[in-house]
Amino acid sequence: MKIILMMSLFWLTTTAAIAEVNGPGDTQVYFMHLQDGDEVTSPVKVVFGLKGMGVAPAGVDPTVFKHVGHHHLFINSALTADMAGQVIPADNNHLHFGGGQTETTLNLKAGTYQLRLVLADPYHRIHQPIIASKAITIYVREDHYED
Repeated sequence: MKIILMMSLFWLTTTAAIAEVNGPGDTQVYFMHLQDGDEVTSPVKVVFGLKGMGVAPAGVDPTVFKHVGHHHLFINSALTADMAGQVIPADNNHLHFGGGQTETTLNLKAGTYQLRLVLADPYHRIHQPIIASKAITIYVREDHYED
């Protein structure tokens, strides 16, 4: 009985924490300096924009710091509706900025890349509903200098 009570309290606390970090309906995450179709050279500076919520590092207490999250950058990776509430993987296609960073510099080889910003809660879970930018495509070209 004691275990069931403890598990119930844990579930209620976790559920409340998820509810607390969900952002207001007008929250927007966006790219500050990049637009769909931009042709760039590497390294590529990416600046994250956020409206309607605050940025906080991973691990902060969502019952104390409400309506906060931190940025993740999806590179050539899909975002689907069923991913809401899931933890974002940490790999070359899903970059975490859990320190509260609002920009990064990417060293990308020449080619085509799809980028999308996704805001996640203090536990790296995708917000419900999902708070993400529109996917943009950028073209990284090789720089050729003529003498």
